[in-house]
Amino acid sequence: MNAKFYFIINGRKDKSEIKPEVEKQIQENIHHLDDWNDTYDIYVTAGEGDATRFVRLYCDLHPNEEVCFIACGGDGTINEVASGLVGFSNKTLAILNICGNSDFIRHFPNRDFKSFHDILAGKVEQIDIIKANDNYSINVAHIGFDADVTEFANEYSKQGVKEPFQKGIRRAVLFSRYNKISFIVDGEKIKQRRVLQCAMANASWYGAGMHCAPKASVTDGLIEVCFLKPMLLLTFVKLLPLFTRGEHLENKKFKNRLIYRQAKHIEIDAKGKLLNVSLDGEVTPTSKLEIDIIPKAINIRLPIENPQTEEH
Repeated sequence: MNAKFYFIINGRKDKSEIKPEVEKQIQENIHHLDDWNDTYDIYVTAGEGDATRFVRLYCDLHPNEEVCFIACGGDGTINEVASGLVGFSNKTLAILNICGNSDFIRHFPNRDFKSFHDILAGKVEQIDIIKANDNYSINVAHIGFDADVTEFANEYSKQGVKEPFQKGIRRAVLFSRYNKISFIVDGEKIKQRRVLQCAMANASWYGAGMHCAPKASVTDGLIEVCFLKPMLLLTFVKLLPLFTRGEHLENKKFKNRLIYRQAKHIEIDAKGKLLNVSLDGEVTPTSKLEIDIIPKAINIRLPIENPQTEEH
């Protein structure tokens, strides 16, 4: 290997199992590395946004060095590492999913993202990334009901409330089902004034296994845009399993309840109201949002494909 491997480990206290497993896999695969004592290093993040800061600073200080940054964590860690790599053509992202809670890797079936050995045996590809104002999403950006659920659950978790996600859902049912938002998609003004939720996807899955964008490709230079119109709560509950399985684009039950587009540029205006925007699970409030796709923005080293690998 000519590249240096830099393991970026989620340093949260509840992720303490990651670092020992990473060190174990390094030792098991050292014989695959040439001059291994100079070809890998470990960085444990100190808090939210630290991975992006570290990766970007390292890339700025070592512009000519070929480095593969391995995100060791879930979608949040993957997002932060990917965000730090935008604009650096000789740097690469890889994913070692020790903790097992990533929707992004579902887009790549039959690959073992838990194995450093398979990462070493894999190949580098170029993939797209979404830019949302000054932030990035490698997976899915979404607004409306489910983004509010995420934000409410985060608030309850910080307060030490039991069952924060369930309480977040109940609160969103009351306050987040009729979002008044203006959308312009590739110059087309969407006439629908209120939405239940909207997913803008680079990859296929979000929300712990919801197949929101079954036609998504991370290499086509397009964003999958899926608007769900407001609906009665009982109707939403009945249709949710179809949406979760990715059947909504073809199912007749969604005919008058869904707007679907493929786009390169999206403008969103919440008319002065703060809008929760979830970027790969990290929530940021804003009143106006511009979404663009950046083609072939990130190099990614994918694990070797293995037909026998179980779906993550």
